[in-house]
Amino acid sequence: MKKCLVIIVFAWLSCGGCNKEKGGTPDPGMREITSCELAALMGVGWNVGNTLEATGGETSWGNPKITNELFRAVRAAGFTAVRIPVSWSVHITDQKTYKIDNAWMQRVGQVVNYALDNNLYTIINIHWDGGWMNEPTPARQKAVNEKLSAIWTQIANYFKAYDDRLLFAGSNEVHMENDWSSQPPKEYIAVQNSFNQTFVNAVRATGGRNAKRHLIVQSYLTNIELACTSFQMPQDPATDRLMVEVHYYDPYEFALKEDEPYNTQWGAGSTGDVSGWGQENWVDSSFGKMKQHFTSKKIPVILGEYGAIYRSYLQGERLTQHAASRVRYLDYVTRAAINYGMVPFYWDNGATDFRLIDRNSYQIVHPQALEAIVKHNPHRP
Repeated sequence: MKKCLVIIVFAWLSCGGCNKEKGGTPDPGMREITSCELAALMGVGWNVGNTLEATGGETSWGNPKITNELFRAVRAAGFTAVRIPVSWSVHITDQKTYKIDNAWMQRVGQVVNYALDNNLYTIINIHWDGGWMNEPTPARQKAVNEKLSAIWTQIANYFKAYDDRLLFAGSNEVHMENDWSSQPPKEYIAVQNSFNQTFVNAVRATGGRNAKRHLIVQSYLTNIELACTSFQMPQDPATDRLMVEVHYYDPYEFALKEDEPYNTQWGAGSTGDVSGWGQENWVDSSFGKMKQHFTSKKIPVILGEYGAIYRSYLQGERLTQHAASRVRYLDYVTRAAINYGMVPFYWDNGATDFRLIDRNSYQIVHPQALEAIVKHNPHRP
C-alpha cells in the first residue's frame, strides 16, 4: 500500500500538479498554473470586513474577533474564498524602519491559517489603513512607495512558505483622500500605478514561493472605467501571475447611499423607486468592459467588493419590496460577474446593513440573499 501511494503521488507531481524549479524538486504548494487557471478555481468569495482593518484594533469597529468557527460557517454557507482586509500602519512600532508589531503579524497569520484550514482561497491586502496611501501626488510618491515597500517586504517574508491558495493584494481603493472623482488628474493615476509596481517588486524580491505567488493589483479607486482607460499593468518577472481588482456598488443610490434621497428598489420587476441608471444593462456594460480589456486577454479580474445595503428601517410592503430587489440585485450581479470571467467577493461588514452571516452565532441572517450569491458558485461545497 505504501509503495502504491508513493507511485501515485510521484505521478501527480510529474504531470504538472506542482511548481518545478529548474534543477530543483517539485513544490506541491506552488502549482504550475497561471493566474487565470487559479481564478477559475476560486469560485465565489466573502469579505470579513470591518475587522482586521479596523484601525483601533480588531474589535474596535464593533465586530468580535475572527475565529476558526466563523470561516467554517463561511465555507458551509457555500463560499470557497475569503478576502481579509488588513490594516498595518497603525501596528508599526518603529516609524523609521516601518517595523510591524510581531504580535499583529502573528494574529494576521493565525486568521489566514483559519481560512486555509477551512479550504478557502484567501486574499490579504493593505486596506484603507488610516488613509496613508491616499495622497497619490508626485510630491508624496517617493515617501509612500518607501513605506509600501517596507510593509510588503515584511508581509511577504512572513508568509513566504504559504501555498498558492494565499494571494496578496497590494492596496484597496487608493485615491486622493476625500476626492471620489472618477476623473482624477493624470499625475494621480501615474503615481497610483507606481504603487502597484512597488508592491510587485517588493513581494518578488523576497523569493521562495513569493517568486511565483499570484498577486492582485488595483485600478485607481478600484474603478471599472479607470481600469479600462488608465490602468497600467506592472512589470512582473513571473509569467502570468497577476490579477486586476475592481469594486462595484452601482447604482450608488441603491447599493450604498445612506442619507436621503436614496432608492429602495432595483431592476426589472420593481414597482417603482428605482434609480435612472445602474440597472441590468449597466451591469452588463460595465462587466463587459472588464472582459474586453482583461479577461478576454487572459488577465483575471477580482471583483473585490460588491453588495447592496439592507435598509432594515423600512416598514411593511416597502421593506418587502426592497428585500426582494436586493435579492434580485445580488443574483444578477453575481451571475454577471461569473459569466464575464470575474471572481466576485461579497462585502460583509458584520453590521446590519451588509451582513449575511452573524459573527457571534455564525447563523445565516438573510438566507434568500445568501442563496442568490452562492448558487452561482461553480465550486460550491
